[in-house]
Amino acid sequence: MKKLKMLLGTTSVMAALLLSACTGADDNQMSKENTASHTGHEGMNHSGSGEVPAGLKEAKQPAYPVGSKVIIHSDHMPGMNGAEATVSGAFNTTVYTVTYTPTTGGPPIKNHKWVIHEEIENAGDNKFQPGDEVVLSADHMEGMKGAKAVIDSVQQTTVYMVDYIDTKTGEQVTNHKWVTEDELSPAK
Repeated sequence: MKKLKMLLGTTSVMAALLLSACTGADDNQMSKENTASHTGHEGMNHSGSGEVPAGLKEAKQPAYPVGSKVIIHSDHMPGMNGAEATVSGAFNTTVYTVTYTPTTGGPPIKNHKWVIHEEIENAGDNKFQPGDEVVLSADHMEGMKGAKAVIDSVQQTTVYMVDYIDTKTGEQVTNHKWVTEDELSPAK
């Protein structure tokens, strides 16, 4: 009985070491991918709820009104660039690219596109400037909500929420947040 317990204990320890070694290799590979990525959208929640932050104003006369068919010209994540999309929301706001370290750990995500003004804690009325340190309330990606971030760039524009078919997987993506006006063109 004592030998059986020792054998089971040794086997459990070996299994744990083996699994942690495998996990470490995957984490290192993901870290290399995230570090190499300018957008850091690998862990992004492709589809969203359609809910928008409090205070976000609908665009009065957007270039692409709700229901418009557009082509996405952005590679925030695989399967997005070149996809035909339908606009599901259009809003006037300030958008930011940010660099942040996920609350779940791992390397910093650099130049993440896009976080809107209304997705920053205690944003107030004045827009932030490059170099400002903020706390994110956006939850586009795992580890984003509550993360400390630095503003990389600032742009006043119309942002769009879109529905599209992923060109790599063929899966339907609904209420994807956010695409800027200059990342879209009319569908033919």
